[in-house]
Amino acid sequence: MSSSLIWMIMIAVMVGSMLIQGMLQRRFEKYSEVPTSLTGAEVASRMLQAHGIRDVKIVSIPGKLTDHYDPTTKTVNLSENVYYGRSVAAAAVAAHECGHVVQHATGYAWLTMRSALVPVVSFSNNIVSWVLLAGVLLINIFPSLIWIGIGLFALTTLFSFVTLPVEINASARAVKWLERDGIVSYETKPMAVDALRWAAYTYVIAAIGSLATLLYYISIAQGRRR
Repeated sequence: MSSSLIWMIMIAVMVGSMLIQGMLQRRFEKYSEVPTSLTGAEVASRMLQAHGIRDVKIVSIPGKLTDHYDPTTKTVNLSENVYYGRSVAAAAVAAHECGHVVQHATGYAWLTMRSALVPVVSFSNNIVSWVLLAGVLLINIFPSLIWIGIGLFALTTLFSFVTLPVEINASARAVKWLERDGIVSYETKPMAVDALRWAAYTYVIAAIGSLATLLYYISIAQGRRR
């Protein structure tokens, strides 16, 4: 793949990322106006109880769309708008994060793989930028160095793609349970699906961006060999 094509993909990814983030914000704000009977925290508590999970805490954290499940502390961390919000958006996000809890409890294979990659990717992220920079600067003196950096960056790219089925599955679990428990109706279910779909798009664009960056560094390394 030519460098010019890779650059075009990277630019498209940057533009796409901004558009998707903007659309996600607008969708969340729109569906935050659609009321539900339970707060996000109550939805999370109810979903965990329904799956027999009683050793995970639900806590409120600052920020917007900062929601996440931390398996190391066994906490579902919900942003204030989600934790206290009584809306379709809050219910969808809270249920999605609990979907990760259920994945963890049931040994979902893609989550297990993702968790196994975390320490390796964390180490890689700490040094990969410096290794790649040194590899580019020293490409004529120490050509193998850039390939070491590419190998480290490839782990990040792999992590991005392994994350996709984890996020998609968590959303599917969330929507299925929200509908089964009557928290969303025939009219509001598509709203929950739409909100989670746009959240998933952020992971898709991140994975594509990571792959494009990986290909860019490979093209630099291969260009040195010609």
